[in-house]
Amino acid sequence: MSPRGVAIPDLRERLFDAAERVLARDGAAGLTSRAVTAEADCAKGVLHTHFAGLDEFVAELVLDRFGRSARVAAALPAEAGRGTVAAHLLALASAVLSLDPGVVGLAVTRPVAAARVREAWAAGAPGFDAIQASVEAYLVAERDLGRTPADLDVGAVALALVGTLHHLLMTGRPDAPPPVEQVERLVGALVVRPGAN
Repeated sequence: MSPRGVAIPDLRERLFDAAERVLARDGAAGLTSRAVTAEADCAKGVLHTHFAGLDEFVAELVLDRFGRSARVAAALPAEAGRGTVAAHLLALASAVLSLDPGVVGLAVTRPVAAARVREAWAAGAPGFDAIQASVEAYLVAERDLGRTPADLDVGAVALALVGTLHHLLMTGRPDAPPPVEQVERLVGALVVRPGAN
């Protein structure tokens, strides 16, 4: 355990990673500040030293994880003209679907944390809206290069893809088909036509 009063490098990320492990092992009911700090091998009170409470911690965890996916999406437009359109969209889908379902569920099951997440998104924090905008910008760039059909409704495709990812994250079950396979079928139906990449 880290000694009291000694700065812990990357503490925030360490606590977030620990929370994901607790959620995977014990579910949402097992997520307490003590469980997180014990898993992170930190002093019991360190979470409350850096966050106003467990709800703020959960909100920041959710926002951080969505921010990661939004950064992957933001890099998409620069990839236009390279690789295949389908491969880029599937890579993004994999990044979004790699969000821990337990973390996503927390955004719904803890009302105070959920309200903080919605407020942050409304204020411009990256979430599904940012991912959708990046997908649309990427598809516009690919359409301009002639790598998608000229009549492709990029706004509808971006909405369909991100809406599907949202649905798969929120409703995933262990007995469901692998979500990436479902997204592959969707991308094929929406974007890939004969002669398209």
